[in-house]
Amino acid sequence: MKDLVYSRERSLGAAALGIGVLVWLGLIVGAFGGALFALAASFVLLQAARFALIAHVQGKGIELSEARFPDVHAQFIACCERLQIETPPKAYIVNGRGGLGAFAATVPGTRFVVLTPGVVAAMGKHVDRVRFYFGHELGRLRMQHLGVALLRWPAMWLPLLGAAYSRARETTRDRHGLACSGSPEGAARALAALSAVHGKNLDGSTAGSQEKPASRFWTSFHELTAGSSRLPRRVARLMKVEASLPGRDRFAYLLAMFVPHVGRLGVRFGALIMVCAVAVTAAVAVTAYHDRKVQAEVARAVADSGPVRDALVSFYHANKHVPGSLEAAGIPTKLPDGTPLSLDPKGMALTVALEKGELVFTPGIDKKDRMSWQCKNGKGLKPSQLPPACSEMTIRVD
Repeated sequence: MKDLVYSRERSLGAAALGIGVLVWLGLIVGAFGGALFALAASFVLLQAARFALIAHVQGKGIELSEARFPDVHAQFIACCERLQIETPPKAYIVNGRGGLGAFAATVPGTRFVVLTPGVVAAMGKHVDRVRFYFGHELGRLRMQHLGVALLRWPAMWLPLLGAAYSRARETTRDRHGLACSGSPEGAARALAALSAVHGKNLDGSTAGSQEKPASRFWTSFHELTAGSSRLPRRVARLMKVEASLPGRDRFAYLLAMFVPHVGRLGVRFGALIMVCAVAVTAAVAVTAYHDRKVQAEVARAVADSGPVRDALVSFYHANKHVPGSLEAAGIPTKLPDGTPLSLDPKGMALTVALEKGELVFTPGIDKKDRMSWQCKNGKGLKPSQLPPACSEMTIRVD
């Protein structure tokens, strides 16, 4: 039964599981309480949703058995045997508003497949189609695609990897459907019915011809960011398991690298997340660049104003009082580059009036009559724009 598993599923699944586990471990180690609570809450909510689903199915649905829908039940059991599933899961018929389809789910101790009445109605004319639906959903259960989804969840958001793994799982389930269907044509028609395409037009040559547009940039980009392959590609793999398919546009990979996989929310939502992330990153980068630029100007002002502060300290030690102004102490009122200086005689605070805002130096005297200066941001200047010399240390003068 190994031939039913798409070759890339195991490698992509292992990569997604490894990355997901590392992310969860990192969150738990970095923020133990919150991350552990989030993981436990997510697991509980997931199980609660599954239990609610099975309760709805059991309450509203009809379980397949030899007495109820015997033809459908016989085909279902035959498909389980073909896939070597020793204990067949329970199967229910639940009203699906007349549509064709099926889905699988699992809760601790219970696995089940849900069918719509349209599947039963199609049994007489489209047995191979119904078998494909059975095999597709039984493949989901057999490969335990629902089992460790929570552990892989962080990795599933990653660009390229999440979508590629989803497509690989889909191909594996298609192969299970093909194994139960009995013929590639029947499996192709089943896929066509699910995609609202007339099955008789999907022969092998048609699938190949429809696959050619995948080399186009936007078609390739859409598929690389989606969790489902294009219908012609899926049909081509059903008609020939190891079909040689046209490659995707290489430039589409470059753009797809920046679009997170968001599952059923769709490619547009992933692109929206990308645009928002780019916008936020750009805004942060512009702000950081502006702050760095201002920091350089402030650092230059710190260095250029050093002689002025030294002159004020000398005046204070010599006269034992604070000068009334810089002019009174014979100190220049501007830096060499023309930046204005001002002095507050009450506390001998020196203000440097930069174009971007004010830089304020405040003196202090310890018990040994040693003076030191601390600089801080004044009007118009942000704390983030101060250089390390201001925010991390005290400028001391004996």
